[in-house]
Amino acid sequence: MNEPAEPPTGGDGRPDAATEAFVAHRNLLFTVAYELLGSAADAEDVLQETWLRWTTVDLGSVRDPRAYLVRITTRQALTRLRTLGRRKETYVGSWLPEPLLTSPDVAEDVELAESVSMAMMLVLETLTPLERAVFVLREVFAFDYDEIAGAVEKNPAAVRQIAHRARAHVAARRPRGATSPDETRDAFEAFQRAVETGDVQSLLDVLAPDVVVIGDGGGVKQAVLQPVVGADKVARLFTAGLTRVGAVMTVEPVQINGGPALLVRLDGELDGVLAMRFDDGLVSGCYYVRNPEKLSRVQQETPVTR
Repeated sequence: MNEPAEPPTGGDGRPDAATEAFVAHRNLLFTVAYELLGSAADAEDVLQETWLRWTTVDLGSVRDPRAYLVRITTRQALTRLRTLGRRKETYVGSWLPEPLLTSPDVAEDVELAESVSMAMMLVLETLTPLERAVFVLREVFAFDYDEIAGAVEKNPAAVRQIAHRARAHVAARRPRGATSPDETRDAFEAFQRAVETGDVQSLLDVLAPDVVVIGDGGGVKQAVLQPVVGADKVARLFTAGLTRVGAVMTVEPVQINGGPALLVRLDGELDGVLAMRFDDGLVSGCYYVRNPEKLSRVQQETPVTR
């Protein structure tokens, strides 16, 4: 969503207090909504709804505009999650989050980068909507339990229990082994070279034994309908895919959701985005989004922040 084309102004011609507060926190609100929904388009709709409700609030009764706006955004996102869940039930093939082109400074904020990574977004998908909201607000944005309780309409004691349960669930699914920035860069560059040359052995050298590939074509473009697991199968998948393309393929390294990824083009036209997860210096996850409806945010940066 864009802010109002002509923001309300006071008598001195400046935006009014409601507009100033919303604009000041807009990127944060988008990030909250996106982490809860995995869809930039739905996050923008939530921001539109947040803005409409915010304009009806008596600002004199608001002590903390940031917390109040996040509360509205969270409630709207939780409502939309139910609709999104029904859409996913009829989705063709695997569902992946909508990828975002992000700026280099997102990668420098390790906690933010992890929280918006494709791998973590898939972990968040395994939580209940309420667990997801509590986890994101607490672990990513550091809201206190009282503030979260107001946002999810539960008491603080219940929120603490939900947070504990969500943390344990996520911890069991986090990356297994820490990978340094240098190791990540080396593995990514080696993977890119192997894909460009079609060198099977070079691919095997950089793939974790239990690497998984998940493809999302949304029923519009061809993609693997079920995850492909194992270094041998994944290496064959990539090299066989390259030989069948019948077009000039080029890849461009970019930052997607705070981590290294490749924009894949065929004959100069954008074909998809390949994001990756790294464990112990090896590629352990490949997430290939080909659904055209999910590629609108990969050629211009989307601001995300905490």
